[in-house]
Amino acid sequence: MKFENPLIEGVFLKRYKRFFADIRLGKETVVAHVPNTGSLKSCNEPESACLVSPATNPERKLRYTLEMIRTPKTWVGVNTSNPAVLVKELFESGKVAHWKSFDGFQAEVKINEHTRLDGAMWKSSEQKNLKKGKLTKLSPPLHFFEIKNVTLAENGAALFPDAVTERGQKHLQEMMDLMKQGFTCEMIYVIQREDCKVFSPADTIDPEYGKILRQAVKAGLRVSALPCRLSEKQIVLQADSLPLGF
Repeated sequence: MKFENPLIEGVFLKRYKRFFADIRLGKETVVAHVPNTGSLKSCNEPESACLVSPATNPERKLRYTLEMIRTPKTWVGVNTSNPAVLVKELFESGKVAHWKSFDGFQAEVKINEHTRLDGAMWKSSEQKNLKKGKLTKLSPPLHFFEIKNVTLAENGAALFPDAVTERGQKHLQEMMDLMKQGFTCEMIYVIQREDCKVFSPADTIDPEYGKILRQAVKAGLRVSALPCRLSEKQIVLQADSLPLGF
């Protein structure tokens, strides 16, 4: 994923009201949008270098979006809207071995009245419920996926979540229900940092999430923990999953 314009380096000062951060750009301090609902634990140290993207819409109230924060070892991507773009790009590249049999891809698939998952993949020759490449009805075989952005790391382990996530727990439960109906499901953890060698659930932060994730894996859920390479010009999602540490 290439940024429309090269990112601008500044200094991260503080985050507040969840979606705002003070950023020092030269001699000026600006307020940037923080597109992340998590705690940003392990990557929110004041006076850290950061990268922001300038707004392309002149009418937008906040002129900058916080994209990355520098830790001692790596840039960390904090924009949670980027992983969906990265996963679609990686799917289209054909580099992920277990996705190669799929030629259909749709983002944001509604599975019931209350829930949308991040997407589904399918093999067109086996999926009859299509209209102009879009799903018209959910029936097996379909491969559902949910994408999570990972920023937290400790001792070389990428960890999710960085705050209690009842929504994440709900998605895992619903994926187990889908697998009982004959669908296949996958959790895709997009690790927006370069200093991790293994992935695990953050049991000390949300033990219930870790418990349900393990149950889902035993039920057949596939877990892909995909690291990124990050720079001020682009983010590249890697095709090979990190080992799972649970």
